[in-house]
Amino acid sequence: MPPQAPGPGRSPVVRIDTLADPRLADYAHATDVALKNARRSEPGRENGLYLAESLLVLERALRAGHVPRSVLALGTSEREAVEALVAAGHPEVPVFVGPGELLAELTGYLLHRGLIAAMNRPPLPDPAALLERAHRVVVIENVVDPTNVGAIFRSAGAIGADAVLVTPRCSDPFYRRAIRVSMGTVLQVPWTRTGEWAELSPLLREHGFHTAALALTPDAVSLRDFETRVPERLALVLGAEGDGLTAEAIAAADTVVEIPMLHGIDSLNVAAASAVAMWAVSR
Repeated sequence: MPPQAPGPGRSPVVRIDTLADPRLADYAHATDVALKNARRSEPGRENGLYLAESLLVLERALRAGHVPRSVLALGTSEREAVEALVAAGHPEVPVFVGPGELLAELTGYLLHRGLIAAMNRPPLPDPAALLERAHRVVVIENVVDPTNVGAIFRSAGAIGADAVLVTPRCSDPFYRRAIRVSMGTVLQVPWTRTGEWAELSPLLREHGFHTAALALTPDAVSLRDFETRVPERLALVLGAEGDGLTAEAIAAADTVVEIPMLHGIDSLNVAAASAVAMWAVSR
């Protein structure tokens, strides 16, 4: 259908009853990997796309300066808020509105949160630029579950990490599930990709960071002891589910730290461990 003329402070609304509009291709059963590689030939879109779900996440994306391509919304009471939000900075961006069954056919899932927006991925900052301004940094090494990545970012945002560094084999924080679980904090907490430890370790040292690896080793110190003498600049390193940190990460650490536990339990889920450790070193 043709777009509805926007009212004052509103983006153009396109009511859809078919899926023929080529602009809907951004939502058509697209995987996270496909979105990352999408539209790279178009000017200004060299970094691919990601999807933002819910009004809260869209608000945080726009506040972070990310640029939308379009919004897909159910015909619900939130629609007017969506139109006004997008129009405030991007009045040319269309808001597609349609019934839930049709939108589920397009995306492959129900829009439980009422909307989803196709966003241009921003370029990632240089790691050195993030470290210059930071005092508490989280390094996520090889965590492959987007749910855990999102939960770590939520803790980083809530408890107060200045930046997150993501190693090459870690799951992409811009994946839809990671963004959703993080409640949009992936779009708020500064982060970037890094190289392997041969590159990362000298970079952290150059910027005055003490590297603390969360792991179980014979020489590990208790988090209770470490939190009494936390260095001014600290990089807290979290490892993969199951395998934990690599030998390279542990070798690069200035201190190996363990969380004291009861009842013969030796470890927590990496997302839970991140919250406990970040809280302890942030005070």
